[in-house]
Amino acid sequence: MIMEKMNLLEECRDAGNILISGHIRPDGDCIGSCLAMYLYLKKALPEASVKVCLEKPAEVFRCIKGFDEIDSTYAVEGDVDVFIALDCEKSRLGEAEEIFANARKCINIDHHVSNERGCGDVNHVDHSLSSTAELVYDLFDRQYMDAEIAKAVYIGIVHDTGIFRYSNTSPRTLRVAAELIEYGFEFPALIDETFYEKTYAQNQLLGRALLESIIFMHGKCIVSAIDKKTLDFYNATPEDLEGIISQLRITKGVECAIFMYETGSLEYKVSLRSCRYVDVSRVAVFFGGGGHVRAAGCTINGTFHDVVNNISKQIELQMDEYEQRNKEAAR
Repeated sequence: MIMEKMNLLEECRDAGNILISGHIRPDGDCIGSCLAMYLYLKKALPEASVKVCLEKPAEVFRCIKGFDEIDSTYAVEGDVDVFIALDCEKSRLGEAEEIFANARKCINIDHHVSNERGCGDVNHVDHSLSSTAELVYDLFDRQYMDAEIAKAVYIGIVHDTGIFRYSNTSPRTLRVAAELIEYGFEFPALIDETFYEKTYAQNQLLGRALLESIIFMHGKCIVSAIDKKTLDFYNATPEDLEGIISQLRITKGVECAIFMYETGSLEYKVSLRSCRYVDVSRVAVFFGGGGHVRAAGCTINGTFHDVVNNISKQIELQMDEYEQRNKEAAR
């Protein structure tokens, strides 16, 4: 963990141009954190020009104020005085990585265990917190907080904790959530709109993924995949696949869930989830990805069977370690 004492407003005080960005294929935590930071700095530093650059987010997050102001073209005029990279290290910034490299000052705020040292001139990295949204909330001066900023932070926390179901949820996380809902936004509706509501096509894809899933490793692992032909048939985007991995994970008896979709010829985007003892971030990092202990992802080349076999080897190593520890503890 890296925890440099940082006063966010002081770090940005003299900046004329501030750019905020996050990782490719932004999820709820990334989008919520970026828009919360955007709304906060616009309010706290009205003289500065503040901008958010992200890949086009899923429409379900349109409920967050500032959504329509996200620039997905990454067009930047003039020098960037402060670049704030949220929820990732620089290699996952995509088109924003070059802007990051040329910025006068870079601030990195993240909670991923795969981001060990931070990548900025100033780093605020805490692996113990549930989400980057919870982390940025710590940096906000409460005098500038309002209902819209609180809503953006809350959405980030909700999505990275699986509505407070994942093991990264701490008593502190719940206290922060309680503080946020005191600002008066309609939090039950947000969960339905951004988490549970599905289009007909999304439900069809979920149904196919569950129907075609395979249990292996004596019932401890489950895997499912959707090929590009199927995605094209439904005119689906990666956002339409949200929630499939979470549904696979709660299969009775399963420790690890693997969901993958084809992104190109012999190329798969892989999502990993675990329940109790397998650190899926270790698996993802082995293949050049990253994430959390219980939720991680990577991109792997090969056939479906190649990918499953390669991932299975890494999962099996941890399962063997776990069984060995239990045997030793029982002696």
